[in-house]
Amino acid sequence: MNCKLTTQEMTTHKGFQWEIGKKEVITTSGGELCSSDFFHYYNNPLLSVLLNPIHADIINPRLFRVEVGGEILPDRGLKFGSKEMKLIEELELPVITNVQKIAFGILCTLEVYTEPDFIIWANNWLDGIYRSSAAAEYVAAARAVDEAAAAYSAGKAAAEAAYYAARSAGYAAARSAGYAAARSADYAEIDLITLAKKAMTYKD
Repeated sequence: MNCKLTTQEMTTHKGFQWEIGKKEVITTSGGELCSSDFFHYYNNPLLSVLLNPIHADIINPRLFRVEVGGEILPDRGLKFGSKEMKLIEELELPVITNVQKIAFGILCTLEVYTEPDFIIWANNWLDGIYRSSAAAEYVAAARAVDEAAAAYSAGKAAAEAAYYAARSAGYAAARSAGYAAARSADYAEIDLITLAKKAMTYKD
């Protein structure tokens, strides 16, 4: 399901105002994502929430089902851009706990990171072993996800990964998904939607 996040006022990039049922069209060809060249959307409601922190980072967003058309530009399954878009209806925003965000980050990291100690820790965490208080586990999981991401980074990129991963479970999960997609030999092999759905099965 294609969907889009907006602010509570139904605005997006640079204050662009959306209306349900009104088709918007960008007439220029080509361009880049994360700019006025394309309308930004996700292909799953869960991913819209999980990946929001590394994209628009909209605080208290609203979620809408959209129809898209024209030129389509994908970003390794993380997000998509289209030249035509229409908001169809508002959807209920998925509620995702910190535990589920951490699980998503770990599941994504396991797709590409093979360091034995991390794999043992990650599987123990997913199996419910070694989990402690929410606050302590929050920090430990964010650090572990960041270490995996930083292993594929250098210099500024590693520092940036550490910064975002330390900020919140949401940032850690989203960043790990981005690294997984970037490091996969073929991003289509990493099914982020399936991983997101699996993450939702983990409970506090």
